[in-house]
Amino acid sequence: MRSRAGVVSIRFIAAFLALTLVPRAALAGMPSLTLTDIARLRIQSISFFLLLLLVSAVAVMVLWNRLRRDFVRLPRLTYGKSVALVSLWGMLFLLVLTMISGARELMTPGAWEKDGATYNLAKDDGQDRTVTETMRRERLRMLKTALWSYAAANGGAFPPDDAHDAIPAAAWETPDVSRARYLYVPGNRADAGAEPVAYEPAVFHAPRLVLTSDGQIRSLRDDELQSMLAVAGGNR
Repeated sequence: MRSRAGVVSIRFIAAFLALTLVPRAALAGMPSLTLTDIARLRIQSISFFLLLLLVSAVAVMVLWNRLRRDFVRLPRLTYGKSVALVSLWGMLFLLVLTMISGARELMTPGAWEKDGATYNLAKDDGQDRTVTETMRRERLRMLKTALWSYAAANGGAFPPDDAHDAIPAAAWETPDVSRARYLYVPGNRADAGAEPVAYEPAVFHAPRLVLTSDGQIRSLRDDELQSMLAVAGGNR
């Protein structure tokens, strides 16, 4: 009696699978539910990475338990724990990659544009982004105006560092697309000598522009700039 019931169950399952899995011709007017191309691609991608996750969990479990032969104190890793471990690693890697993308955007603002969950290089819109010497001098004059205004209110002394609140942060930024900051030499006084006060960073090729304490903007080669900085450091 029990075997007969088992045969009936097997026949029922086989008939159900035949009805559900074997394709049949659709009659005219019958509704047809299908996925869009985008949804189908997304399901395929999710299925692929899910399969990769499960296979990776098997590999990690096998390697971990094989390692237990030499390190007996290691706990035995089951498949469920292996899946959880691989999932945790994946989330940690995703967090690290997201932080790297964010840091890259902060260091090169404007060079990357957001595309979904990732970033791509910004497309060239045809505009000329060449930084001319006129633009460089004009930006350095803006910094000079801010520094001399501070010196006029503080007995001729410049700020102790380039993080002082009295000088706007934008005044320290060069016209380069990276917004690199001017390099500041503290300890000088306005209209006293011809010491270097601020100069362009290495993102600009030589000659670089240098703002000196006499209010002049000079164009110097790298060796001239280094000599001036060495002399200024020796005088302190």
